[in-house]
Amino acid sequence: MLYPKIIQGGMGVGVSGWQLASAVSSLGHLGVVSGTAIEIVVARRLQLGDPNGDMRRAFKSFPIPEIAERVLTQYFIEGGKPADHPFKPVALFSTQPTRSLAELTVVASFAEVFLAKEGHDGVVGINLLEKIQLPTLHAIFGAMLAQVDYILMGAGIPRAIPGILDELAKGKSVKMKLDVEGADAGKEFFCTLDPEAFCGRPMVLKRSRFLAIISSATLAIALARKSTGHVDGFVVEGASAGGHNAPPRGPMQLSEKGEPIYSERDLPDLAKIKALGLPFWLAGSYGQPGKLAEALSLGATGIQVGTPFAFCDESGIDPGWKQRVIAKCRAAEIEVFTDPVASPTGFPFKIVQMDGTVSEPAIQEGRVRACDLGYLRHTYKKEDGRPGYRCPGEAVDSYVRKGGDAADTVGRKCVCNGLLATIGLGQIRPGGQDEKPLITAGDDLAQIVDFLPAGRDTYSAGDVINRLL
Repeated sequence: MLYPKIIQGGMGVGVSGWQLASAVSSLGHLGVVSGTAIEIVVARRLQLGDPNGDMRRAFKSFPIPEIAERVLTQYFIEGGKPADHPFKPVALFSTQPTRSLAELTVVASFAEVFLAKEGHDGVVGINLLEKIQLPTLHAIFGAMLAQVDYILMGAGIPRAIPGILDELAKGKSVKMKLDVEGADAGKEFFCTLDPEAFCGRPMVLKRSRFLAIISSATLAIALARKSTGHVDGFVVEGASAGGHNAPPRGPMQLSEKGEPIYSERDLPDLAKIKALGLPFWLAGSYGQPGKLAEALSLGATGIQVGTPFAFCDESGIDPGWKQRVIAKCRAAEIEVFTDPVASPTGFPFKIVQMDGTVSEPAIQEGRVRACDLGYLRHTYKKEDGRPGYRCPGEAVDSYVRKGGDAADTVGRKCVCNGLLATIGLGQIRPGGQDEKPLITAGDDLAQIVDFLPAGRDTYSAGDVINRLL
């Protein structure tokens, strides 16, 4: 079996959109769309009028037309909403999402993958986070309806996903156990999805390959041996990669700068991973010439690259912010800070330090704390035994009222709203308090200038691939 040598990282929210995945896939590599908050992304594109008609074109190919039509009716605004009007809110996920939210998520995931696969015969994947559990089943199902080739998942231990893919491919009902804080021993909570009930008819689909994003041989071995179905390979991601990083092993210690300290014990044992006999790709600062050959010499199938693709022409980051970042890199004035507490997940999170973004203390301090998107909420058991939801990034009194520890709220940022603002889909708030971008990238961000063709200030996904090869 031939596997792609280069995987384009699945950068959320919307940075790895269908345009980027399509460009990479059409060049013979694995283009990956981000499935994180895909329903919000598509709902807001529709409210901006879908100016090129891409979403509506994809909706026309959805296999259950009446479902796509309901989503379109609910969110599409001809000509787009007024610039100073807020986006229409989308319901937050729970263990039992509303029918309209379920339909939006499935159709949105389908549309993103459909567009990424359109017009070529390359392979396409979708990236999801284990930490964001509630929308997962619907996002996977929508992607499989569009015949997605790969499902990639990290930020946790996605042991249940391979078996879920097996069952969805057969058209069977699936359930996924939730991580619930404070749950009683023996008491389990689940998300469920019945494809036949959702679609109104039986659905038999192609089984997508599953790649787990990991940081250690221990996790690779556990997933290979104890997953509910077949794991098709691994992306081995180091701590220099952008976005969320796995925490260091043992008690977290911080450098003088305030970043987590990683050591030799955090390096993955590639020999043990190789011994599993499954393909694996290396990620984290592999976006430079010579790194592919280095990975191959270590027994890897190839590399996953994120940061260079994040700032290329086809990525979803707002063009103005791309240009500011590239200019800062050219001037050697760029800094990426690994914040140990910013993300409500509790995982370290890399943040590009830029004026006008959430990295600026005045902006962070001036933002009214609110959790209106809810992707990084924690599910917990309420006193009545039912599941509840709380986020360390929400208003402190609200978090404490739900049984949370106020200490957990210190330093937390609203990653969800910040990432949406980065792709030009930030919420409009009253009184000029609009959401500001939160830009993430890997430690090798400064080196993206190496991809700029002579005399140009921008570069394409093709420029990245050509240089990597």
